Amino acid sequence: MSDRKSMGSIPPVLYNVSEAAEALRLCKSEIYELIRSRQLRTVKIGRRRLVPVEALAEYVAMLESAA
Repeated sequence: MSDRKSMGSIPPVLYNVSEAAEALRLCKSEIYELIRSRQLRTVKIGRRRLVPVEALAEYVAMLESAA
């Protein structure tokens, strides 16, 4: 079987926008706004916009330092 469930032991490196929204407990439109305002770093692969896991940690660290 080569579906995503069989690869569950490999930690993700990139999240799609929906997954990033779920991880940060935000809605997708808020994630797109963070991307537009350059507060959340992304990479583009083909037509897909993906969020590196490290970018989520950087964003949270930025929030903590501003608090």
